[in-house]
This record gives sequence, structure tokens and C-alpha cells, in this order.
Amino acid sequence: MSSPDAHVIIENRSLEEKFDPEMRFRPLPPATAWLVAGLLLTLSFFHYYTAGFGLLREATHRGIHMAFVLGLIFLVFSAFKSGQERIAPSSWWRPGSISLVDWALAVAAAASSLYVPWIFNELAFRVGNPSPTDVVMGTILIVVLLEATRRSVGWPLPVIAIGVMLYAYFGPSMPGILQHPGASWSNIVNHLYLTSQGIYGIALGVVATYVFHYVLFGVLATRVGLGKLFIDLATCVAGRFAGGPAKVSIFGSALFGMISGSSIANTVTVGSLTIPAMIRVGYKRHFAAAVESAASTGGQITPPIMGAAAFLMVEFLNVSYRTVILAALVPALMHFFGVFMQVHLEAKRAGLKGLPAEELPKAAKVLREGWQTIMPLAVLLIVLFSGFTPYLAAFWGITACLVVGASRVPAITLGFLAAIVIAIATGMLTQLTFSVPLLGLVLALLVYTFVKSEAGKALVLDLVDAFVVGAKYAIGVGAAAATVGIIVGIVTLTGVGFKISFIVTSFAAQLAQIFMDLVPAGLADMKGMTLFFTLVMTAVVCILLGCGVPTTANYIIMVTVAAPALGLLGVQPLVAHFFVFYYGVLADITPPVALAAYAGASMAGADPFKTGNTAFRLGLGKALVPFVFVYGPAMLIVTPEFTWASFLFVTAGAVIGIMFLSAAFAGYALTPMRAWERWLIGFASLPIIAPDVQMTLMGLAMAVPVVVSQLLKARGAMVPRPA
Repeated sequence: MSSPDAHVIIENRSLEEKFDPEMRFRPLPPATAWLVAGLLLTLSFFHYYTAGFGLLREATHRGIHMAFVLGLIFLVFSAFKSGQERIAPSSWWRPGSISLVDWALAVAAAASSLYVPWIFNELAFRVGNPSPTDVVMGTILIVVLLEATRRSVGWPLPVIAIGVMLYAYFGPSMPGILQHPGASWSNIVNHLYLTSQGIYGIALGVVATYVFHYVLFGVLATRVGLGKLFIDLATCVAGRFAGGPAKVSIFGSALFGMISGSSIANTVTVGSLTIPAMIRVGYKRHFAAAVESAASTGGQITPPIMGAAAFLMVEFLNVSYRTVILAALVPALMHFFGVFMQVHLEAKRAGLKGLPAEELPKAAKVLREGWQTIMPLAVLLIVLFSGFTPYLAAFWGITACLVVGASRVPAITLGFLAAIVIAIATGMLTQLTFSVPLLGLVLALLVYTFVKSEAGKALVLDLVDAFVVGAKYAIGVGAAAATVGIIVGIVTLTGVGFKISFIVTSFAAQLAQIFMDLVPAGLADMKGMTLFFTLVMTAVVCILLGCGVPTTANYIIMVTVAAPALGLLGVQPLVAHFFVFYYGVLADITPPVALAAYAGASMAGADPFKTGNTAFRLGLGKALVPFVFVYGPAMLIVTPEFTWASFLFVTAGAVIGIMFLSAAFAGYALTPMRAWERWLIGFASLPIIAPDVQMTLMGLAMAVPVVVSQLLKARGAMVPRPA
């Protein structure tokens, strides 16, 4: 398994564009492409500069970000799919192959986005009493925002936003508990446009402050070779064992997910190497694609970068990013462990071998040639865990990428790392007297590399292109975040979130009462069953919503609507947020709209729906673990309930339960399993996973006959029979 060449990289990008709506860019002629690239580069440099030298005033920073994002969407995304297939001919009504309508929408988006920062000093007198101009500009922004979101992430999110605005306007006509006094269009625009509770709210702020920088860091880190290093190391570690390529897929996806934060990007990048290798050693095509896509969905839940929702969690919960990283660590490991066990047992059952020795890279050579590419991630983590802001950590991580990309000289790499450590130790990291000279040296290094040779010029241009691509990848999530601000704004304007929470908990209580009437007294309690049914309904809605809405938007909507219901039942905010986050991510491998699974199926030439079903089965660890940390919050480490005893009990139960469930699905443990063994061990795994002593002991007792049977059969298979 070697690293992908340029042809494979281009093919991977086309697959990302095919399956991820946020990456379906329209082709442009050279002159327009240069203009758009310049705007994208300006957007990246704006965020890079502000991350290192201080953010602007909140409204100004968010306004500039949204002006660029929305304006660029109308330039890089066509209104219809037909516009993504070929370059449209230029004419007087389509200058630069972009229609006058799109140019006008881009200008309107930029102007209406910058209007609020422009009137900021008067905003205190305008909120609650908008002028006609305010209402017109707000209406323009809402319209262009909905259209920009439709183009970049699809129609479901704009439809939801329109639906909630209609709910706010027609409040008096709503039935039952959903009825409210209603709001005029002027009041709706006022709340969504002029306050920080709507479009300019937390969601947009987090994307403009954190998410953009980490998307850019991930693209740059991949360009300088960190992704290649991770995949090669995974091949060294796991490639030789039974079903080796599948295990490489899991380890490689886990490592690559640390910097990508995207399920589809993870699938096509790692899968370009692992899926053909899995098929070659004997895995069925749909299974190979399912392994890669199931493992790749871990990219959004794997520290340190994770998905955009992790940064939103920081703002919503007012906790440090380090807290979120620590909380995510064990659940992420459980996800990859679940996929690993099923892959391992499937390989043993089918008698699959690992990769031949000649195809395995040498670990010493891989580390000798690529160790410098780890430096950007090391810098990011050092700054982050030293107590600095996530965006400052991203700033120095990006700067480290530039150093590594422009120079492979070990002394320069180690010198930069040493300078960061010394600056942190002396308190100089945020001082201009440190950062300006160091950035000057980095710029000089880039200039020297550029003029030194043709290879150096190509290298620097590739880094510049990474800034362009990073911005292009981030604009879709920017539009989605602003549109979610509409939904959040309507929820705060009408108070519908608490009404929905009451409806959900009331219905869950009714289901719990029915269940209590059916089971023997003392087997379950009313409160616990009400919580269980509330969790089930929340999980189902997360998955259904995730079928058409990006993970970040899904998370914000569910946190706004469902988290209060969980809070009413005593679930801690951090735990509730992680629950909806995990189930939102699960939608990427849940049919009928399992985008990561479909991307993998396309690469493997497999049936998409069959791939999605298999990927969901492989990802069942991710589906069960959220229930575990709701009932056993010690798994998240940073919760008040954490003790080593409770943490080890909860985690050990999850590990054993996932092992048994994997055996049931694979039909193999130590030896092939009979039907009764599979059913019994499968049912036994569920109470074992439950973080309750009595339930765990009951599950272990149920599993004893299967364990004994497997041990006896394995022993019999090992004892040679007499001739």
C-alpha cells in the first residue's frame, strides 16, 4: 500500500464533490477562477491574521466573515446541478461564466452582511424598533442566506428555517400547546438580524472564530504530509495481521480523523488505499466499503480537531476546549474498538490473511522520512493544552505547517518547536515582540524556498492553494451555521423549545408507564424508563434529521430542541450535548442517506444500500456508547461523577459488551458460532454494556454457556486426534 499519486488525489476530490453537497463547486474559466481564488485566499488570510493578532469586534468579525462566505457561495456554487458539469459560455448577461443574477446576489449578500457592523454604534437604539431600512436589509440577508444554504448544503435546512419562521408568524393559528401570540415580520427581522440571538449568534461566531481555522489547519497538515504519515504508520502497525487492510483502514481513519474532522473526506482519502487492498485479500466489496466508511465517521468525534460541533459545544456550555477533548477521548476509542472487533472476527471466520511483507512499509523509514510532519499537530496541542485559546493554537499550528512545508531541514523544524515552547514558558507567545519576528522569519523562509528552484516554487504554490481550498471547504458550513441561527432565533423568540421538551417528556412518560405495566414490579423504575424512551426518541430524530442536514446544523437544532428535554430528566448539559452530537454523526452511515457509506460504495463498486446497512452494523458501538455515558457519565472523565472505580467499571462493561455483540454479528468468537450461541451472546451483551452492577452481572451470567461452549470447542480443535 503506497501513498496516493496525483491522479488518485484528483479522483478523491471528485468523489468528495459528488457525495458532499458542501464541495460541489462549479467549473470556472481561468480569469474568473483567479478572481475567486483571490477572494478565497483573502478570506483565509483574514482568519489567519485575526487568530494570531486579535479578533475584531464581535459584530464586525462575524459580519466580514459572513460577507465573504455568502458572496463567495454565489460565485462557486451554481444554482442548479447542471451548472456543476461544465463551464458556462460567457456573454453580456453571464460575465465570467457567472450569471448577472449570481453577481447581484453576491453583492446583496455582502452588503446586507456588512450593514449590521456599519450601524453597530446605533444598534442599541435600533433593536426593538427597526427602521424601514433595517427591515429591508434584514429581509435581503434572510433571502440570500436561505438561497446560499440551499446551494451549498442542500434544501432540507432552508426548508426547516422557512418552516420555523412561518411558525413564528402564524403563532395564533397553531394548535394546542404550540400556540403563541405570533410576531410581525418586522419583529422577526429585528430578532434575527439586529440581535445576537439570531443570524449573528453563537453558531456563526464559532465558525468564524474556531471552525474555519481548524478546517484550514487540516487541509494544510494533509498537504505537508501528515495524513500520509498516519496512513503509513497504520500500515506498519496493522497491515501484517489477519484482514490487515481492514485494520489499516481503522487505525488510519482514526489517525487521519484527528486532522480532517470530515467523514466523507476521511472515507475517500484513506479509502483510496485501503478499499482496493481489502478487496484484494478477500473481503466482499460492500464489506470493504462499509469498514472504511464506518471507521471514517470517527473523524468527527476524534480529538483533537473533531468536527465543527465540538467548538460549538465550547461556546454553548462555556467550557474549555480541553474539557471537550478529554470527554470525547474514551467514546471515540469505543467506536473504533467496536469496528475493529467486528473486522477482526470477520477476518478470522473467513480465514483472511494480512498484507504480504513486501507491501508493508518499514516503520523506521516512515518515521525517518516523515517525522517532521508531526510537528504542526504537536505545536497545536502544546499551545492548546498550555491554556491558550483554540484559535491561537490553530494559528501557530498553521504557521508550523508553513515551516514544515517550506523546509525539510530538521534544524529549522526543531528550532521552531523550541521557540514555541520557550515562548510559552516565558509568557511571550502572545507578545508582538515574539510573533512578529518569528513570522518574519517564516515569510523569509517561504520566499527563499520559492525563488530557490522550480520545485520550491511548486511547493510554496501548493501551500497557497491549500489556503484557497481550505476556505472553499469552510464556506458551506459557514452558511449552514448562519441559517441555523434563524432556527435558534425563532426558538428563543417563541419559546417553542420548552414546549417541544414538554411534549417529548410527556410522551416518553406514557410509553414508560405502558412498559411498567408489562414487566414485573421492581425490574425497572418510572424515571429511568422515561429517560430511556426520551433518549430513544431523541436518537431517532437526530438520525432522521442528519439524513438531510449537515452534522453541525443537526447538532445545533437538537441541542436547542432536545437538550432541554434531557435536562428536565436530570441529564447533565455536557452529557446531553455529546449524546445528540454522536447521533448526528451516525447519520453519515445510516441509510437511506448515508453519505460516507455511499462514497465508500462508489470507490468499491458495491451496492450503496447494502454498504450503508453493513456500515451501520459496524458502527453499532457508536450507537450504544451514548446510552452508556448518559447512564454512566464517568466515561466522559470530566463529569462530577468521575472516580477511577466507576470509570473502569463503565468502560470495562462497554468493552466486554462490544466484544460479545461483535461476536454475535460476525458469527465467530474463538470458533464458528451456532445460531443459539449468536442469539444468546447478542442478548447478553446489552445488559453487560448497561452501566449497572445488577444488569452487568445478569448479562455475564447469560453469556457463560456461550463462553464455555466456545472454550470447549476451541480446546477440541487444538487437541490432535489419534491416527
